[in-house]
Amino acid sequence: MKVLIAQKCGFCHGVRNAIRVANQTLEDENDVYCLGPIIHNRDMVEQLSQNGLKTVEQADEILSGTVLIRSHGAAPEQIRKLKEKGLNIVDATCVLVKRVQHIAAEFEKEGYKVVIIGEQDHPEVQAVVGCARDVIVIADESDIYKLPQHTKLGIICQTTQSPEHLGKMLGAIGQTDFSELKVINTLCKEAIKRQESAVELCKQVDIMFVLGGLESANTKRLAELCITVNKQTYHLQNWKELDKKLLIGKKNAGVTAGASTPDWIVDEFVRNLETIENTTT
Repeated sequence: MKVLIAQKCGFCHGVRNAIRVANQTLEDENDVYCLGPIIHNRDMVEQLSQNGLKTVEQADEILSGTVLIRSHGAAPEQIRKLKEKGLNIVDATCVLVKRVQHIAAEFEKEGYKVVIIGEQDHPEVQAVVGCARDVIVIADESDIYKLPQHTKLGIICQTTQSPEHLGKMLGAIGQTDFSELKVINTLCKEAIKRQESAVELCKQVDIMFVLGGLESANTKRLAELCITVNKQTYHLQNWKELDKKLLIGKKNAGVTAGASTPDWIVDEFVRNLETIENTTT
């Protein structure tokens, strides 16, 4: 089978740095914990686990050793509590996520009500929520009712959202009764490049595969965008999840991957896919 790979796919700089920091920390320290999965990819988390990284969900579970702050970041209060316990902190937060946190804190100082466009339960959003008082999270237009009236609104966005969604939400916010609106674009340019590249590839193939963790926001966004262009789009974590019946009648396939998907996942998938012979039944 002919396989085309998106021009931009796989690890972004922030994720690559987080993995590098994790591996270096595991070499230097004996007892290393991560507060939540370092990235949203089970295969990568499992590999790091085999190397000694212990992933926990609550800071209370860590009594000693070194704590790795994942790529999605952590709320300042969480980090303060960890330091109070005398734990060694290694910060692997993506620099773009750090920027969103900083902007949220600055908005509050300037008297704006902080509003973040994103997913309420996503760790990046939760970390940003902890950087200011009473941050309002709006996922889609059904959440617009949460916005207070006659108020200065400071708008930021989860880094992995699409420009289209940001534009749609700003249009909806613009129709509310605010006194002042300040918007700072906090979208990740690398995520946007992956989205554009994936959508373009969708138009050229019979079937499209989006590889990455099912919990990964940026990977889910890729799949959502691709399926609007090519209905034969499938979000898989790895080669083991492929149902080969999907390939019946298909001559060529496109492959992209989220920013948290390791290269070896993509390489294995493409290599195996290329060995599949075209079939009609």
